[in-house]
Amino acid sequence: MNIYVGNLAYGVTEDDLRAAFAASGEVSSVSVIKDKFSGESKGFGFVEMPNGAEAQAAIRALNEHPLNGRNMRVNEAKPRETRPSSNRRPY
Repeated sequence: MNIYVGNLAYGVTEDDLRAAFAASGEVSSVSVIKDKFSGESKGFGFVEMPNGAEAQAAIRALNEHPLNGRNMRVNEAKPRETRPSSNRRPY
């Protein structure tokens, strides 16, 4: 199950997230989303857990749980909505 983790402190690393979620079960992948120009964290990320029951337990345990001074927002990731194409011309 893919899990969205929001409201992350900007200093949180993928290792920090992996350690927090590993207490609830097996973690297959972790990513903290970063700005493509500055390389700074955007304050959210995703955790993939292969076992659905463990993933649900992690969501219940870690939602509103503090990590590096900020309470995380944790829930099941939703598929990204497709955006309608715009009429903008490339410059």
